[in-house]
Amino acid sequence: MRFDIITVLPGLLESPFAHSILQRAQKKGLTEIHVHNLRDYADNKHKNVDDYPYGGGSGMVMSVEPFAKCIEFLKSERGYDEVIFMSPDGETLNQSIANHLSTKENLIILCGHYKGIDQRIRDLFVTREISIGDYVLSGGELPAAVLVDAVVRLIPGVLSDETSALSDSFQGELLDAPVYTRPANWNGHKVPDVLLSGNQAAIDNWRHEQALERTQKRRPDLLE
Repeated sequence: MRFDIITVLPGLLESPFAHSILQRAQKKGLTEIHVHNLRDYADNKHKNVDDYPYGGGSGMVMSVEPFAKCIEFLKSERGYDEVIFMSPDGETLNQSIANHLSTKENLIILCGHYKGIDQRIRDLFVTREISIGDYVLSGGELPAAVLVDAVVRLIPGVLSDETSALSDSFQGELLDAPVYTRPANWNGHKVPDVLLSGNQAAIDNWRHEQALERTQKRRPDLLE
């Protein structure tokens, strides 16, 4: 699976993709993550990629030409399943969206900055807009990293235990049950006996009940 991320600040994405699961996924050849500097596609002398908004108002708007040139160049080399714009007014990222995107082959992700991007890019090129929450960040780079992480860990072979992702919170529309590890008794605080029983059916039943209870308390909207 390949990701092409277009950004004016590529340095912001160096660390998230150079460690842990995302790094291992790339070394295994299970995913490719390419970060493109939008300024490389600016024709002007100073490599500016923004301008004042028509109609006045505060802030700067990212120009249509650099984005269009970069997207068209990438599309000339391969087909893309989606061109995604990370935007606070997009659909909120959830596990279902991550599951769906993990089945794709090639994705382009656009990172906005400043006041936003020229609407014509959204109208002509973007096929999907995704938000990571109802708040505004300085740019789309961190949301892009969140999206890539959520998707890549679902690719078969990325996690050492491929069943691990299937038991994550939200996979079954429930939050995950509590988890424990050794020691079984820490300062008088004990692991529930059922987890030490060796009775897998009882353990599965306990985990389901705990997941249901936790979801009811913390995210009752998921049960609706």
